[in-house]
Amino acid sequence: MFGQAVSTRGTPESKGTATALAELIATLSSGLFTGASVYINLVEHPARMQTGIRPALTEFAPSYHRATVTQVSLAIAGFLGALVAWRSRSDARWLIGGGLLVSVIPFTALAILPTNKKLLDPETAKDLALAEKLLNRWGKLHAVRSVLSLASLLMFLFLLTKDRD
Repeated sequence: MFGQAVSTRGTPESKGTATALAELIATLSSGLFTGASVYINLVEHPARMQTGIRPALTEFAPSYHRATVTQVSLAIAGFLGALVAWRSRSDARWLIGGGLLVSVIPFTALAILPTNKKLLDPETAKDLALAEKLLNRWGKLHAVRSVLSLASLLMFLFLLTKDRD
């Protein structure tokens, strides 16, 4: 059995399997990222804000730290899967979808991180009006991540279904 697996390397069948796996990883990663991101915008952040500004600020830090690892991992896995799919299929739309997904990383670093740092600063808790303004800004900025990842997911789903026609 092992000899057969080795002997099929580079065959059209093994390339097709690798491509299908890459497409699945890209789509699954994008779907999980999108689901988490949209959940944060539609459920978690509004619920956080309903608790009051001081509790919302307190809850923000552990939520942010947990989400960072998960979402960065999903964005990178999705991009790498899309990169392999693009190279295998020579279809730039896989690269576009992967680019949309991975673009959340620089967007977060450039646009959201300054707000995150202020929200994580203990001095912000002393000025609840500022904290509320920052939390509201954060919610709007995070919505951009939801839109980018949703666009990526829709692109990947379209590409998967177009091959079945």
